[in-house]
Amino acid sequence: MSPDRIDEIICIICPRGCQIKVYSVNGKITRIEGYSCPRGKEYAIKEVKMPMRTLMTIVKCRGGDLPVVSVKTSKPIPKNKLIEVSKYLANIVVEAPVEIGDIIVRNVLGLNVDIVATRPCRKI
Repeated sequence: MSPDRIDEIICIICPRGCQIKVYSVNGKITRIEGYSCPRGKEYAIKEVKMPMRTLMTIVKCRGGDLPVVSVKTSKPIPKNKLIEVSKYLANIVVEAPVEIGDIIVRNVLGLNVDIVATRPCRKI
């Protein structure tokens, strides 16, 4: 059966950067080509089925030595939620002081992921 979809992915797991092709029929993966290791194959499958990313961004910090504090998700979130989470965080303002590792938002948008500070913001 010929594929109805071919996803071409460059693996980022190691420096080789394998160019992987994932063939699918009716949403079911039927063949994978171009990977050099099992981790690459696993990465390609995840990229086709449910790509995930760690979001790194900033939120506003009031009363601190910096106007913003850098944050990231505590674990990867679905790639299709990046913009929605970014828009939500654009409205968040934290009060200084903020320390590295402080949880800025718990369970953001019900994704079971926290937003964590990655840089301190000292109170002035």
